[in-house]
Amino acid sequence: MIPIHAYAGQRVGVLGLGRSGLATARALAAGEATPVCWDDSETAREAAAAEEFEIAEIHRPREAEGLDALIVSPGIPHLYPEPHRAVVLAQENAIPVDNDVGLFFRAMADYEPDDDGPEPKIIAVTGSNGKSTTTALIHHVLDAAGRHTQMGGNIGRGVLDLDLPGPREIIVLELSSYQTELARTLAPDVAVFLNLSPDHLDRHGGIGGYFAAKRRLFEAGAPEQAIIGVDEPEGRYLASILDAPVTISAKIRLRGETRTVFMNKNHLTEWRGKQIAAIDLRDSPALVGAHNHQNACAAYAACRAVGVAPRQIETGLLSFPGLAHRMERLGTVRGIPVINDSKATNADAAEKALLSYDRIRWIAGGLPKEGGIAPLQPLFDRIAKAYLIGESAAAFAATLGETPHVISGDLETATRSALDEAEDGDVILLSPASASFDQFPSFEARGDAFRALVAPHLDPTERDQEASP
Repeated sequence: MIPIHAYAGQRVGVLGLGRSGLATARALAAGEATPVCWDDSETAREAAAAEEFEIAEIHRPREAEGLDALIVSPGIPHLYPEPHRAVVLAQENAIPVDNDVGLFFRAMADYEPDDDGPEPKIIAVTGSNGKSTTTALIHHVLDAAGRHTQMGGNIGRGVLDLDLPGPREIIVLELSSYQTELARTLAPDVAVFLNLSPDHLDRHGGIGGYFAAKRRLFEAGAPEQAIIGVDEPEGRYLASILDAPVTISAKIRLRGETRTVFMNKNHLTEWRGKQIAAIDLRDSPALVGAHNHQNACAAYAACRAVGVAPRQIETGLLSFPGLAHRMERLGTVRGIPVINDSKATNADAAEKALLSYDRIRWIAGGLPKEGGIAPLQPLFDRIAKAYLIGESAAAFAATLGETPHVISGDLETATRSALDEAEDGDVILLSPASASFDQFPSFEARGDAFRALVAPHLDPTERDQEASP
């Protein structure tokens, strides 16, 4: 845990009592503040009360006026589409509003390890797609290189659940737009921007607000080293207004005098007036496709920024096992690869998977998102057949038109049909392009269900590997 001492002796509201909210309350209490907690869910309030935290209706004027600060969990709106009443009252009473990420960076700015040595470093990763994989990949490369490292934020442990770092330690954070837009303090040593595509637009008041939330990591955060993906216009703009960023690309050969990292066919290439290093990514089965090539370029640049040598990075890239539910290879059935991409909850994320294979038995659908799968129409010629599930099945069927498809309804039926009908040269791909909440509590639960459905059918050698510890 990272104690928060900035509010010692004060009463601090904690709005939202999920994973990050409870961690915030514990960190404030460890720093001798009094957390005053609220969640609209009675179950969440009971969980906090069980830890003996004070519960109060801080969305009501009398309770709100007694607070010295309000810490808001990422999932709770503070502006769009409509701010939570507790946030409105805090703003009306000039009470500072922050989140756990802001508290984390404020605490780290004042923190000095007991042992002598270089101060810890913080790498922060943001973007619309690929940030979880990139964060996990950076963490894996650092660990493989023998560096002390922790990973958290929007992946793994909450930022205040991390341990106080020692000298030379590197903390790698995945930060969503929900986390960067409200944090009063942002101070990463290295900040990574991968890409931008429309998402969470209701929360940010449109694409401009969404981009602005991402940009705060580089403008308010002022990192020592910015690493910017330039395969979209927003990235090119961001790179143009920053001082000496490292630019990365999976599509463009960025040859020039500045430091760049890009893909030259299958080779990840570091360039600074000349080629510094090159890594053949064909030897990394977990880094397939242009989207993973961008993730690898970002991870390489971030690790170089904290002093890891190219050969050490290469070892880490080639040994990366991949991220669960994101282009996760489950094995083969009759020699046919089966891929779990349950984390693809929108069309842009599913596009990355569809671009990676030539003939696909595609399991898609769930709780629909705006735009559906219309943006994927140029890739429909890659689909041998689609097996549609969930609330979006009928709409997806209409968009698919003449592309072979069937409305399966549920994941079990779709998986069974895809396994029965797949032929040599096919890939069976779960990449829903939809949220999971119509039939599953999370994309993780959906991916776990798919894995369990596939496991009995895996080829014998693959089953043996699944059973190994």
